[in-house]
Amino acid sequence: MFKRRPVLVAYAGFLLFFLYFPLLVLSISSFRGGPTFYHWYRRAFSDPQLLLALRNSIAIGLGTTVFSTLLGTLAALGMRKEQFWGRVFFESLLNLPLVLPEIVMGLAMLVWFVFLNITLGLFSVVLAHTTFTVSYVTLIILARLKGMDPLLEEAAADLGATPWRTFSRVTLPLLLPAVVSGALLAFTLSFDDFLITFFTAGVGSDTLPLRIYSMMRFGVTPEMNAISSAMLFLTLGAVLTVFRLRKD
Repeated sequence: MFKRRPVLVAYAGFLLFFLYFPLLVLSISSFRGGPTFYHWYRRAFSDPQLLLALRNSIAIGLGTTVFSTLLGTLAALGMRKEQFWGRVFFESLLNLPLVLPEIVMGLAMLVWFVFLNITLGLFSVVLAHTTFTVSYVTLIILARLKGMDPLLEEAAADLGATPWRTFSRVTLPLLLPAVVSGALLAFTLSFDDFLITFFTAGVGSDTLPLRIYSMMRFGVTPEMNAISSAMLFLTLGAVLTVFRLRKD
């Protein structure tokens, strides 16, 4: 066992190096080559097209977060409380967006929007992002619900609390870390998504990933390194917050 430990440590170190060294190079490159360390960040965020794409990404991310958190919370509560026919099938459907290729989802949403005569734009992207982020939110909250002690809610009911008061004073505070974790994860997934957005975004609704892709066709620039690093830092902060909340 002890003889294998150096080999495992070396393998783990190589794997981490292989995965994260390109991100480290990207981050370092975004601070080099300018008169000041934040020069390329200032140049990037002075571009009106990049700022518009950033505003679109934030708006889509917030809209997706609201819809997916609300729908995911209600779905998790309903699946925990009610035993209905086809529940196993419904839970399997929740896992489908997690394994379905994004190109399939993006094309399917495009065909669906065309069939319903829905104009492609910010709202269509929000709807498309909600279809896959709601699964993450539901599963996170459902896992939290399954780990809760039902005796707490029963005790509140025995003391005369109404169902709403039990939910607002007992259930919701215990669920809040999972709800916030799901919301942050939904925002991060929506903010970073490219493929589904590529199929469902209309004219004037380019997001930051789409804008970066358009810029890459003319070569990699320091501004691209800066904006990509900013997205990396935002995503990393959200993911660390999610892990911290789930741990608590």
